[in-house]
Amino acid sequence: MRSRVVVFVLVGACVLGVAQGAWAADPWRDPTQPPAQRASELLVAMSFDQKVQLALNNFAAVASFGVPALANFDGPSGVRTTGTTSFPSSQTLAASFDRGLAYDYGYAISDEARGKGFNWWLGPAMDIARTPLAGRQPENLGEDPFLAGETVTQEVLAAKARHMIATLKHYVANNQEWERIGFRLPPTGATRSPGINVLAAERTLQEIYEAPFKHAIRKANADAVMCSYNRLNGPLTCESPGLLGDLKASGFNGFVVPDFIFAVKDPLAATLAGVDVPGLPPGAAGRTAAMFTSGQVPSSRLDDIVRRILYAMFDSGIFDDPVGPANADVSTPAHRDVATRVSTSGMVLLKNEHRALPLSERAPRSIAVIGPSGDDAMYVTGGSAAVPPEAGKAVTPLAGITARAGSGVQIQASQGSLGDVPLPDIVPATALGGGLAASYWNNGEFDGPPALTRVEPTVDLSAAPTGIGPNLWSARWTGTLTPPESGLYRFSLLEAGIARLYINGQQVASGYREGINFVAGPRYPIQAAVQLTAGQPVSVRIEYTSKAQLFGPQIHFAWQPPSKSLIPAAVDAARGADAAIVIVNNAQGEGMDRSTLALPGDQDALINAVAAVNRRTIVVLNTGGPVLMPWRNRVEGVLEAWYPGQQFGTALASVLFGDSDPGGRLPVTFPASNEQGPAPPSQPERYPGVNDEVHYDEGLLVGYRWYDATGQRPLFPFGYGQSYAHFVFRDLHVRAQGGALVASVRIANVSNRSGSVVPELYVHYPHSAGEPPWQLKGYDKVALAPHESRRVSLTLDPADLTIYDGGPVIPQGRYRLALASSSRGFAKVASFDVRGSGIAGRGHGGRDRGDDD
Repeated sequence: MRSRVVVFVLVGACVLGVAQGAWAADPWRDPTQPPAQRASELLVAMSFDQKVQLALNNFAAVASFGVPALANFDGPSGVRTTGTTSFPSSQTLAASFDRGLAYDYGYAISDEARGKGFNWWLGPAMDIARTPLAGRQPENLGEDPFLAGETVTQEVLAAKARHMIATLKHYVANNQEWERIGFRLPPTGATRSPGINVLAAERTLQEIYEAPFKHAIRKANADAVMCSYNRLNGPLTCESPGLLGDLKASGFNGFVVPDFIFAVKDPLAATLAGVDVPGLPPGAAGRTAAMFTSGQVPSSRLDDIVRRILYAMFDSGIFDDPVGPANADVSTPAHRDVATRVSTSGMVLLKNEHRALPLSERAPRSIAVIGPSGDDAMYVTGGSAAVPPEAGKAVTPLAGITARAGSGVQIQASQGSLGDVPLPDIVPATALGGGLAASYWNNGEFDGPPALTRVEPTVDLSAAPTGIGPNLWSARWTGTLTPPESGLYRFSLLEAGIARLYINGQQVASGYREGINFVAGPRYPIQAAVQLTAGQPVSVRIEYTSKAQLFGPQIHFAWQPPSKSLIPAAVDAARGADAAIVIVNNAQGEGMDRSTLALPGDQDALINAVAAVNRRTIVVLNTGGPVLMPWRNRVEGVLEAWYPGQQFGTALASVLFGDSDPGGRLPVTFPASNEQGPAPPSQPERYPGVNDEVHYDEGLLVGYRWYDATGQRPLFPFGYGQSYAHFVFRDLHVRAQGGALVASVRIANVSNRSGSVVPELYVHYPHSAGEPPWQLKGYDKVALAPHESRRVSLTLDPADLTIYDGGPVIPQGRYRLALASSSRGFAKVASFDVRGSGIAGRGHGGRDRGDDD
């Protein structure tokens, strides 16, 4: 036996020697070496000019070393090109509370990207949901730093396993679209907008907004970070030496890249501050060779840039595993299965009275499917994260429900509402008394006497009038509208810019839009629904400024009079059905923010009308975030489906009929009103900002932390979600183990159905720490068969207890720990102590707060 071992070692040594000899001339090619060593070896082999060319994104200059060109793709939720899978939104993934599924999601996206010839993923996105009005909430991972950090850690690990550079974005405090980008106008350079300046304390940044980034760097060694558009405490994030220096000092060894085109205003300042890859698209940020040859950028900084780019290539595996040519279609059955599983696991059952769901338990003979349920459903968010389903590839909600119901169930579809889309009919001059008085200004603030006044038949502009603008202008239209009939009127404004609509002096709609849509995805109208009486004139005023537009100013004023309402037909369909499924939506994404949490248009009216004639009404929220639910007590079921991607219909039918348990839990709090939360409309200095500054005065009290600290009761709390099964938590134990704390609890499924449960671990710090009341620090996704019981353990990593107090510290003293079903559904509590470097725990089986489930 011993001789065999000796022979094995000798043979191994010979093989190793041959390998080392093969790489002697190019030691950086040796894949057995650590990435940092390989990067340093290749850096030494490069000439000064080659380093400069790599710093300018010229990969041809270093191709002889085997360095591949970086080929990037958007976005966080898939590959935005043809022949790929339209995955559910990242927010849907966060709602699954499932680390394994997050890994599968990241791997499938990376696999498709490599099949398309890409090696650099501009994602995942992890901007914290500070306000539910933020347009880009769907492409991010919720309001909690721990949940976002854990989810993105798995996505990054999966990307690296598939040899893909993943990019954490957007660093940092990129929490609204309103004035996110600073503009200057050619040729004068006059400021159209300086861009929003986020004013936030260092502790707030470190513990809330930077925390998920540093979490993923610590646990997954992420290789790239994208700095954001906004300013932060003065400078642009991409030109802030303090911000980027702190990031790199935290253990980040990869490279920093700026957001697309507008994130860098001063290329030299950005380079010195810490931006490594100069810009997207290549060359957009204006970096030049002269910056390096003149000595403006020190040679040490040039070496740092090159080393970081090379490190990312070696660490991610793209150096040793180059991508091949692009394939036409990379969407596989396995990828579509991942899309389906993410959708079903992310759907959140918010209400289920009288066993309305699953449908199979009280099998209906007829079902009315109402609302946008075909190709007009919302499958994806808008903007860089949008990967719309290709024609014929989406499983529509109606198709999914019809297929699952089978031939024995009658399905009647009724539109009910157009949903959140621009209305098709421009308001005619006949309803406006012949037209509106129009005034135009050659500035964005209605400042001074107008440059042009005239009467126009309606508002329907795709460009500025001759002599106005063309880039920066404002306009106001006033007049009288005489309703030709009584009832509910819908109005929409489709604009690129900022617009407000007033009826009888009351603002009924407003919105910030950088375009009528953004790159890809749905269009972004602003909506209003107003009850009017035939023959009773009302005043109309529309105000518009082109300040926000990116792709050209335009504005269109449209309506839907009562006689064209689709609600009566939907009521007829619902009246005779055993169950009514009402699908409602909103259009949300990059380049816009919402102005209200209310469902757009006539959708609230639709739900109320259907619920009045069918008790078994189930509302499916096909939305990008929280919405108000004034009809909640009139319906039996509410299911949040988010933006589910191309497998929408398959996943929805599976959950509605009970083939899959609704596996999601809310990654964001659902407010009970527009005024709840830390940044309500009544405090514009907190959102969207005043004089181009937005104050994060709430500090650490973001999301559920705010509700706990202020005593506000949300509509639905963070972490909430029902199952078709029923679970109880029993017998909590807490023990110190290997420097960490392990909380174990027995979870029992006490029902006759299989289902999933998410035990959530919340920590209450010692009072002296000055922390919010409770914070999520652990969770798991557990599937249990009927009457199955299992002990589940959650490990609390001491590093996750770190707070910022001039630096990272772990507060000493007595902590409390709670196992819960939501941020308000506490079941079992325990306590533990942190003394010196040690943790000690002891548990009990008491109840802390009422369980909202």
